[in-house]
Amino acid sequence: MDNPAASHPKRPTGMTGFIIVWIGQIISIMASGMSGFGLSIWMFEKTKSATAMGLMQVSYILPFLLLSPIAGVMVDRYNRKLMMMISDFAAVTATFAILILQATGHLQFWHLYVANVLYGLGNTFQWPAYSAAISTMVPKEQYGRANGLISLQEAGPGVLAPILAGAVLATSQAHGLTIILTIDVLTFFIAIGALLIVHVPQPEKTVEGQKEKGSIWKEAAYGFKYIFKRPSLLGLQMIFFFGNLFTGIGFTVFAPMILLRTNNNSVIFGAVNSAAAIGGVVGGIIMSAWGGFKKRTHGVLVGWIVAGIFWALFGFGTSLAFWIPFIVASTLINPLINTSNQSLWQAKVAPDIQGRVFSARRLIAWFTQPIAPIIAGVMADKWLEPSMTSGSTNLAATFSSWVGTGPGSGMALLFIFCGLGAALVGLSGCFFPFIRNADTILPDHDQLEKVEAAPAD
Repeated sequence: MDNPAASHPKRPTGMTGFIIVWIGQIISIMASGMSGFGLSIWMFEKTKSATAMGLMQVSYILPFLLLSPIAGVMVDRYNRKLMMMISDFAAVTATFAILILQATGHLQFWHLYVANVLYGLGNTFQWPAYSAAISTMVPKEQYGRANGLISLQEAGPGVLAPILAGAVLATSQAHGLTIILTIDVLTFFIAIGALLIVHVPQPEKTVEGQKEKGSIWKEAAYGFKYIFKRPSLLGLQMIFFFGNLFTGIGFTVFAPMILLRTNNNSVIFGAVNSAAAIGGVVGGIIMSAWGGFKKRTHGVLVGWIVAGIFWALFGFGTSLAFWIPFIVASTLINPLINTSNQSLWQAKVAPDIQGRVFSARRLIAWFTQPIAPIIAGVMADKWLEPSMTSGSTNLAATFSSWVGTGPGSGMALLFIFCGLGAALVGLSGCFFPFIRNADTILPDHDQLEKVEAAPAD
């Protein structure tokens, strides 16, 4: 059998190749974060509507919810590097169109919805392709470090992008947004260029992956079947489903809770958000150097417990001095959770089926996104906030010593219980052997039976 690397002797692969791709991606994501910041300001100035802003998120996530299983099939069927490049091309097409419309004075707010559909479509293919490519580029001993860098890639732009975008907009009020969008377009080509110069090996075919070949619909359903047939993977997925549900409810009231408890002080709110992003960056740096626990389920379960406790403690605060250490501690733990989980799935799921399985896995986790805001809104607005601020209910009598009875106290109480709920989710996983022992129960993918290559002529 030919060595697949032999046909690409001059192209970087392994950890070196991954870092080249990572650099291209983080530069592009930073510029996209700047564009997102600038366009959000532009959108709110034009519409003055929170609903209009919310529809931007809906237009982004809708393609994922509809097409994620199909994207997983495409990632497994075709070249993963090509899929990542196509995803970047879809995004740069949308950004370039917005740039032209804005520069010529024809940009309308609905254009951003169309662009967000394209961004969401690109990400639907990008994430499973990128995650699966790591499994073939990087030795499994380095999965933790590689995913730590991914965590850094996700958190880093949250610190710098708003600052850089704000500086550009302040320097040139007339052309600032045009400059930002131009930078964004150019950096997409840096990301595509990084992909062009590296070698991303295609996965070996396994017996498991080949036996479910068929129509695109059959293969799309296979990702879900694979997870539901394996209690360890399904259990881990439920940890994330319920953990994300609790944190999603808490995150919904995060901004109004802080603003209500500080008399709408945007400086304090901005400082808390910056501290959260910094915590994520520090956590990503730690994970990229360390790689996480040898037993990855320890990182997942302990991470949820510790992060949930810090999340709950944050809810007791009423000042910046109290909030900052707990939000930093909480977000610092997030890369441990995500890196440990991602590394486990990459090690256990055969690379030739990771596109389908990872797309199904993310779709299950993202089902909480439309649910959490509804639950949070009903509980906070209709029950907790009126009950706590009145000061005369049994609820206020019981919990006023925790959060007081002023504006935002009901939301703070909800935030505390969401943190405790997330911690209990992590703790519950410790009581199920098929979850806490997933590392040893599931074989690594390099131990699975491979499809024998046809003999050479």
